[in-house]
Amino acid sequence: MIPIIDTHLHLIYPDRIAYPWLSGAPAINRPWHVEDYWAEARPLGIEAALHMEVDVDEKDIEAETRLVLGLKGIAGAVAACRPETLDFERQLDNLAAIPGIRGLRRILHEAPGTLSQTPHFAQNVGRLAAYGLTFDLCVRPDQLPIGQSLVDRCPDVTFILDHCGAQYITVGNFSPWREYITEIARRPNLVAKVSGIIAYAGKGWTLDAIRPYVEHIIESFGWDRVVWGSDHPVVTLGGSLTDWVGATREIIKGASAEEQAKLLNGNARRIYRL
Repeated sequence: MIPIIDTHLHLIYPDRIAYPWLSGAPAINRPWHVEDYWAEARPLGIEAALHMEVDVDEKDIEAETRLVLGLKGIAGAVAACRPETLDFERQLDNLAAIPGIRGLRRILHEAPGTLSQTPHFAQNVGRLAAYGLTFDLCVRPDQLPIGQSLVDRCPDVTFILDHCGAQYITVGNFSPWREYITEIARRPNLVAKVSGIIAYAGKGWTLDAIRPYVEHIIESFGWDRVVWGSDHPVVTLGGSLTDWVGATREIIKGASAEEQAKLLNGNARRIYRL
């Protein structure tokens, strides 16, 4: 069994960190601790995980990052950030100084499309290159063109496109997502993350329904520019971690062992410096 590095694990500790958005997500509004995750993840072949920020209250960004980096099996963290603010340089300096930081993310899929399109935002994201930090790009399918614009304006930054760029998908309706992915994948500083699909496909998903999304991402980006993520516990909106790992392994089973290893662990080590 080829081992997996999970590049998109969310952990939730509501007794220590504030998560304002969770009040609107009752299905997952509870503690999700690292011990519970590993109880399911280890038997599936997941050997390490990168923690992905959980859109915490801004005052808790550093606290969340320090908390998760002290937990078992967490190989690194992608912290939240606010590139639109005037004091972003200070925030970046503080976050970059935390051992174990591998990248930053600003949730964009629930923000106005204009947020990431200002010269100020792009200039601040561009600062990540000097620190060797990546930027996870979390956008809806209709926002892929503005995501592409940001990637183009920050050529020295490595971006990772979360959830195949397919949030809020309608299974079987591939346009314009398919065309947008083909175009955005031409950017050499962009990597795609195979994650989130079953959460956004809903409880009724089938392997045949989600397969085209995964296969088009791999075809467009190539085996050297894809990583894998669980999106746990958001994945539970459509199934379980076990379901998602099983679906992934089934979809890629026709690829060579070398290709599978690139997606499941090798590229993650290189891109996130794990």
